[in-house]
Amino acid sequence: MALSARNLKVGDTYQEQIVENLTRTRLVQYAGASGDYNPVHTDEIFTTKVAGYPSVFAHGMLTMGMTGKMLTNYVGDGRLTKYGVRFTRQVWPGDTLTATAQVETIREEGGVHFVDLIVSTVNQDGAEVVSGYASARVDP
Repeated sequence: MALSARNLKVGDTYQEQIVENLTRTRLVQYAGASGDYNPVHTDEIFTTKVAGYPSVFAHGMLTMGMTGKMLTNYVGDGRLTKYGVRFTRQVWPGDTLTATAQVETIREEGGVHFVDLIVSTVNQDGAEVVSGYASARVDP
């Protein structure tokens, strides 16, 4: 069922666990799907010995994509009109991520209803890894 402006109120939230125990395999799969083969995402020896990180870590766009799936699950497919994020922390293998969308504004423009959302994704420790915003068309 599509969201409707009359059934939303500022402060409403939607939350979804977007990944449990992120695997290294998923990082490699994403590298293949995206064409982003930066070794900090897939090569443990390079990442620890050369780049100086404690481990490989997720592509930012993987985290953004999983967060975006939460948004389309909430507002409906084809309804997002704007979506942007800021990557605030790295995401590591083993992390479990939960994404939240909070209604910031409900508005109408030219007879079309929109909802503006504040977006946040946190890891299992409650540390924010993505902060962002989104807008979507909603039914009246």
